[in-house]
Amino acid sequence: MEDNITILIVEDDKYIMSFTTIYLKDEGYKTISAVTGKEAISLFYANNPDIILLDLGLPDMDGMEVIRQIREKCNAPIIVVSAREEESEKIKALDLGADDYMTKPFHMGELLARIRVAQRKLNNIANPANSEIYTCDYLAVDHTKGLVFVDDEEVHLTPMEYKLLRLLIINRGKVLTHNYILNQIWGYGETGDAKSLRVFMASLRRKIERDTANPRFILTQVGIGYRFVDR
Repeated sequence: MEDNITILIVEDDKYIMSFTTIYLKDEGYKTISAVTGKEAISLFYANNPDIILLDLGLPDMDGMEVIRQIREKCNAPIIVVSAREEESEKIKALDLGADDYMTKPFHMGELLARIRVAQRKLNNIANPANSEIYTCDYLAVDHTKGLVFVDDEEVHLTPMEYKLLRLLIINRGKVLTHNYILNQIWGYGETGDAKSLRVFMASLRRKIERDTANPRFILTQVGIGYRFVDR
């Protein structure tokens, strides 16, 4: 049971709101609900929810603005659940700070799986000591010493490659857009050098992946960016 986790559901479709609320409560989550953007922001400030499920097509404001305002205050996981299927909408939401993006219609089983990914992010934020040494399969990264090991053998990364790897691991399970990575690593986005990013990412993969044609850790989200596996 997850009765210590509070989820804010922002959805103006009464049917979707109803069955999502019932399903999450049956799974042990505490839920609060909003049907407008203004109500969502008010409830966010009043209740400090752990996770936000957000529709973009709200009656009073675009959900993108809700993401922006929440991200000014905290890093609580935001899962967008929207009927908008355009790639540009997904990229914009992720660039603004959303952690995940699902399109309607959706299966509750998949939504629950994505909520569990968000919970693992919460655990890492609450227990930063747990992430000082990261291990997954044959990869180990000691963040305190800046060392990387593959199959128990130390791998020498350039400073830029290590910054990329650390950024990906910290945000594991989350799709990071090209612009977001460029902003975080180089300090610029749309005008940045996407070609250089691909070169650095390819070099990093060669060093940590056993098979770069079938990567275990760094997955490409075509047309959007990259995602580091969450186990």
